[in-house]
Amino acid sequence: MRTHGTVDRRSLLKITGGSVAALGLTAAGCGGGSGSAGDGTVTIRYTWWGSDDRAKRINQSIALFEKKFPKIKVKTDFQPYADFWKKFNTQASGGNTPDVFQNAIGFLRKYDAKNVLLDLREQVEEGHLRLEGFRAGLEKFGEVDGKLLGVPVGSNSMALVVDEAVLAKAKVTPKPGWTWDEYHEALAKVQETAGRAGDAGPYGIMYLYDLYLRQQGKAFFTTSGLGFTEADLTDWWTKAAARVKSGVYADPKKTIQAKPKSAVTAELAGSEFTWDNFAVRYTAEGKSRYGLAPIPTTDGKRTGQYLGSLMLSASKRTKHPKEVAQFIDFMVHDPEVGKIMGYDRGVPATEAQNAAYVPSDPVGKQIAAYEKQLVESRVLEPITPHPAGADVCEAAFLRLAEEMSLGTRTVEDAVKQYFTEAKTALSS
Repeated sequence: MRTHGTVDRRSLLKITGGSVAALGLTAAGCGGGSGSAGDGTVTIRYTWWGSDDRAKRINQSIALFEKKFPKIKVKTDFQPYADFWKKFNTQASGGNTPDVFQNAIGFLRKYDAKNVLLDLREQVEEGHLRLEGFRAGLEKFGEVDGKLLGVPVGSNSMALVVDEAVLAKAKVTPKPGWTWDEYHEALAKVQETAGRAGDAGPYGIMYLYDLYLRQQGKAFFTTSGLGFTEADLTDWWTKAAARVKSGVYADPKKTIQAKPKSAVTAELAGSEFTWDNFAVRYTAEGKSRYGLAPIPTTDGKRTGQYLGSLMLSASKRTKHPKEVAQFIDFMVHDPEVGKIMGYDRGVPATEAQNAAYVPSDPVGKQIAAYEKQLVESRVLEPITPHPAGADVCEAAFLRLAEEMSLGTRTVEDAVKQYFTEAKTALSS
């Protein structure tokens, strides 16, 4: 469900990619299938992407699970994002996928089409996996064509991360319902008063462009293809190119040089769009005060937003669907797991875990307040499940937007190339 000229995927990989060897987990997750011991003990394999810190939290949670279910042992493995999917593709091709694994919406249709994902609906019906108690309808997030292919572990939504000191100097106060025109006026004020760009440049963030399209009754994806035209994208990227040239959007050469730091913490821009739970990065990385601002709108009302989520999915080849379901149920419902995981994978997806973890740090409080406001204001909408090939489309969107911003491709060429690559990805 990453996931861009801002906190882009390539930067995120460096942030979340940790040393597997640090926890000695590589061998535990490789080779051999899961099985049963003579005393009835079952072993399942669980893998995810993320950092060493996420691994420590997950392994603490697994220790609790194994105490409650002493006949179920969990072998673990984790990788940085890109390495995870490279390894997973190899495992899927060889029929050796882990029993349970971290997943995202961009991969549900892709791996369902490859006959990799277990429909967990039967385990719900048999009482091994609960779908009640989820926040804001998140239990439906992993449903595709009537099948339950993933269960959410946390939620997030797009937001505008801002340098509060910079916006205060520019006398800019973003409020829910502000328009794109007001947003760009605010960027110009930041440029005038702070001597830096107003925004890092939102033109390559697929998920933000999706919200912009949804505000106009369209969407980035339909269930089988793209939901916008070449004319739509030409307009988006033409305006972006002009704003890069004017300095309202940050110099892409400088933002690339600043990586893995964000453009905001590198003091190249006053704001940038990203997922709300990524806000923890800015305080750790920068010297200023950072906050979350609402998504601009076209009509002053509709933001197009939805709650996204990481999910847990299961392998269709697992020999232990009951035990896998019990493990997933524990990881998404147990309050102690909620306390351990905190907002590492977003705001906890279930009410029980969300109530168990009350953030005490300023950033965590902002994230909680931001999502609470989204739910209570009723701006959230359902998301269209991404078609197979969506992950390839996202990577191409980021790459071609960057080339356009650098001037190595014209807008016209970038748009035509994008539609060519997307058509291939979505038809394969």
